[in-house]
Amino acid sequence: MESKRTNKDILIKGIKKMGLSLVFMFLGPVLLYIAFSNQEKPLYIPILIVGLLICFFAIFMAFKGLKTILDSMFSSN
Repeated sequence: MESKRTNKDILIKGIKKMGLSLVFMFLGPVLLYIAFSNQEKPLYIPILIVGLLICFFAIFMAFKGLKTILDSMFSSN
């Protein structure tokens, strides 16, 4: 009987997604802080929108990365 092994290629893809998510987890709140500290500037709304989009993208990439890592460990291939 053969034991199940982790698919290393898929695991590396998942770790890359988690690393990208980590970058966006720092970048998003920094942009939100910049936007909220400069509310009287004309670029307040665009920076706020970009910051919010980056925060949502970070959460999305974290879930995708975690799912990819779990698929590499528990897939039936």
